[in-house]
Formats: sequence, C-alpha cells, structure tokens
Amino acid sequence: MEKAFTFFLLTLLLLMANSAMTHTNVTTDQLTLLSLKSQIISGPFHFLNESWSPAASVCHWVGVTCGSRHQRVMSLNLSKMALKGRIPREFGNLSFLVSLDLGSNNFHENLPQEMTRLRRLKFLDLSFNSFRGAIPSWFGILHRLQVINIRNNSFTGSIPYSFFNISTLETLNLNFNSIEGKIPKVIGSLINLRELNLRGNMLIGSIPLSLSNASRLDTLDITFNSLQGNIPEGIGNLHNLKLLGIQDNQLTGSIPFTIFNISRIEVIAFRGNSLSGYLPNGLCNGLPILKGLYLSENKLRGHMPTSLSNCSQLQILSLSENEFDGPIHSEIGSLTNLQVLGLGTNHFTGMFHLINISTIVSYYLRILFYYTLIAGIIPQEIENLVNLVELGVEKNQITGSVPISIFNISSLQILSLA
Repeated sequence: MEKAFTFFLLTLLLLMANSAMTHTNVTTDQLTLLSLKSQIISGPFHFLNESWSPAASVCHWVGVTCGSRHQRVMSLNLSKMALKGRIPREFGNLSFLVSLDLGSNNFHENLPQEMTRLRRLKFLDLSFNSFRGAIPSWFGILHRLQVINIRNNSFTGSIPYSFFNISTLETLNLNFNSIEGKIPKVIGSLINLRELNLRGNMLIGSIPLSLSNASRLDTLDITFNSLQGNIPEGIGNLHNLKLLGIQDNQLTGSIPFTIFNISRIEVIAFRGNSLSGYLPNGLCNGLPILKGLYLSENKLRGHMPTSLSNCSQLQILSLSENEFDGPIHSEIGSLTNLQVLGLGTNHFTGMFHLINISTIVSYYLRILFYYTLIAGIIPQEIENLVNLVELGVEKNQITGSVPISIFNISSLQILSLA
C-alpha cells in the first residue's frame, strides 16, 4: 500500500512538473512573439493589434499554428500583411518552429544570429522584403531545412559554402538580390535539390560541372548574371528538368545537343548570350511537351531545324537576332498553340507564306519577321489568323498591296510594314 502511494505521489509530481514546464515554454513563445510585435510598425490591416493579445492563448493568434502535443508554436505565417519592422534576437526562442513565412512584407535590417537555435526549421520564406547584409552562413547549421526562399531582398556577399551541408535542401531561391562571386563547385552535393533559382544577381565564373550530380533538379534558373564559359554537357543528364533558364549572361560555345533529349523539359531559355553553332535537325523529337524555346540574341547559324511539328505544345518560338539562313519551314503551320513566332534579324530567305500558319488558334498571336530576306506578298488568307495581335514584317522584300482582309482581324493591335 505504501509503495503504491509513493508511486502515485511521484507520478503526480512529474505531471505537475511537466505542466509547469509546458506552461513556461508556451509563455516563452508568447513573449517571443510579443517581442516581434513590438518591433513591427503595424500594417494597414492591424492584424497583430487585434489578435496578438496576452489575454488569449498564443495558439489562437493570427498566423500561429501550435503542435497538438506540446502546444508550442510550430508554424508562423505572416505573409502579405504589409508589416514593416525587424526580427528581434529573442526570435531564436521559438525552438519548436518548423515553418516560417514572412514573405511579401517590409522587414528589414540583418537577420539575428540567434535564429541558429531554430534547429527544427524546415521551411523558410523571407521573400519580397528588405533584408540586407551578407547571406548568413549559419543557415548551414539548420540541417533540417528543405526550403530557403529569400528572393527579392538586398542580401549581398557570396553564396555560403555552408549551404551545401544541408543535405535535405530541396529549394534554394536567391533570385534578385546582390549576390556576387561564383557558384560553388560543391553545389552538386545537394542531391535532393529540385529548384535552384539564382536569377538577377551578379554571379561570375562558369556553370559548375558538378550540377549534373543534382539529378533531381526540375528548375535551374541562373538568368541575368555575368556567367561565362560554355554550357556543360552534363546539363543534358538532368532528366527531370522542366525549366532551364540561362538568359542574359555571357556564355559562349555551342548548345549541347543532349539538352534536346530532356523529355520533361517545358522551357529552354538561352536568350542574350554569345552562343554559336548549329541547332540539330529533329530538335523536337525528344521534346514532346516543350512550350517555350527562347534562343534570340545569340550567334546561332544554319537552317531552321526540321521536325518542329513534333513540338506540338510549343507556344513561344524565338529565334530572332541570330545568323540563321535558309527557308522558313511550312510545318510551323502545325503548331496550333503558338503565341509568339519571332524570326526577325536573321538571313531567312524564300517566300512569305502566312497561309501555312492559318490553323493557329492561340488566343494571342505575335508574328515577327522583321529584318530578314523573305519575299512575296501578304496573302488574303491572313484574315484566318483571327487572334493575331501583332504582325511585324518591316525591312524585308514583301511586295504587292496590303490585303483589305487584314482589317477584318479585330484583335490586331500592331501592324508594321515599314
């Protein structure tokens, strides 16, 4: 009897201690969020003023989600609340935090180092704010991170090598900051990486060969930087790629033909480099779901590739401002989803056969043939292009008169025949 009573007493004391500890921890979370609130100039919606009150449980505050077991704050979502302020040092006390979304606000200044205590953090979205300073190398300590989205801020410095210790990382989005230096060669060690977005920074050097090891990548966007050198052949081994964007860099050499065998790819965007060489015939044989092919403003040459009709989903075909020559293939007429056909500033020859694309039914169609060598007349059948928005054929060898039928196209906004 005495042993049973002793066991009951110990159990009761343990429960009381756990209850006190839980209360203390919940109070810690509440005080932490109140500290955050004190650093915020409340937005126009006054969400925090009305909801974040010490009189209510922190788990009932707007944007807060608690775990069912410990009643600790596990998720904080304050996105798109027009909040302005900074993150206080006390923020590191949210030790059970798994998801943090402060996107689309106006938080500013540096991130406090105390955030290294958020060891359970998996999702981090600080996009569209005004955070500044070097990208914190201590992100690499948060070994459970799966998503780092800090796009559209004012972060500086280089990409920390510590990032590549995060083996769980699936999304790294650093778009539109002021990041300098090279893309680290060890980036291929992130074998779980699915999205790598480095658009709109000041990166230099070459595209690392090791990227071919990140075999799960479905998005690779390094547009608007100052990268040089060739496109690595190994990029063609990324068979899960859906978007490959390297526009507006300083890349040279030819396009690896292996890229045109990535069957899942939807967008190939290489505009605004100094790429040279030829495109392969049968380019579309391995690209059944390609929607956008952006190759303008390069030094590509040769004839227009054959088998374009196999790109049946193609919406954007932009080959303008290159050195292509030869005829414009009539099979373009089978691309019924086409929205933009840009072939201007090349050396294309032959007759102008708009009748061949009269089957295009896209709701928005732009046809740009400016500065080429095509000849012939504008056919009466142009009126069949009922969704034509722009027709640009200036600086060519077009003859004859302007067909009256062109004025039956109610959607036409721009007509350039100079």
